[in-house]
Amino acid sequence: MTLNWSYSFPPLYSGKLLKRYKRFLADIELDSGEVITAHCPNTGPMTGVCHVGGRVMVSRSDNPKRKLAYTWELTEVHDNEPTWVGTNTALPNRVIKSALEARLFPELGDYGKVRSEVKYGTDGKSRIDFLLESEGDRSIYVEVKNTTWAKQTLALFPDTVTTRGQKHLREMTQLLPSARSVMLYFINRGDCTEFAPGDDADPEYGQLLRQAQTAGLEILPCRFEITPEKIQYLGLAKLAW
Repeated sequence: MTLNWSYSFPPLYSGKLLKRYKRFLADIELDSGEVITAHCPNTGPMTGVCHVGGRVMVSRSDNPKRKLAYTWELTEVHDNEPTWVGTNTALPNRVIKSALEARLFPELGDYGKVRSEVKYGTDGKSRIDFLLESEGDRSIYVEVKNTTWAKQTLALFPDTVTTRGQKHLREMTQLLPSARSVMLYFINRGDCTEFAPGDDADPEYGQLLRQAQTAGLEILPCRFEITPEKIQYLGLAKLAW
């Protein structure tokens, strides 16, 4: 495990959230007083992490082809203590790819090649986030799920019904035992020490996850501390069921 591993943010700008609308848009007043419209990469309900008037952080792109220069990256919550939560759902896979290449997770053991977005499943239309391959060993299929909903120090996934997530669990269970199947929950906030399925939001997902674990699915609830400067791995959360 690479102890000094971290993922750095580009320069971020602080402000407060004025409103989120049309799923992809957020109006934010920067500390300078300028009001900007930022891209919201999280299309879900953002349960518990979308607070009008709350403190947020955005990045800025100089790409002239972009419609919106700013991207909403972080939001501050106060469920336990003031904590930054990652709101850019495109980021966890990039972070995990870097972490896998750094061999950050000893639970995965030794592996060689790291491949991204590999087709799998009975219909061949699904894509696994990462496929880890080594000669003579079982392949390791790793699916990453961004996790931001929390109750006290308990991280929960999902925060809404996810038929796509249910399909992933069924397909990953079908890979067993000829391959290893791993659900990696990216806990995108540093104040949670435990993890459980979000049964209140999607009871079927919770049932499928427990059944899959019994069949051999491996669960890695990975804790990350989020700051405006970087993302740092904290280790695994405890399974709370």
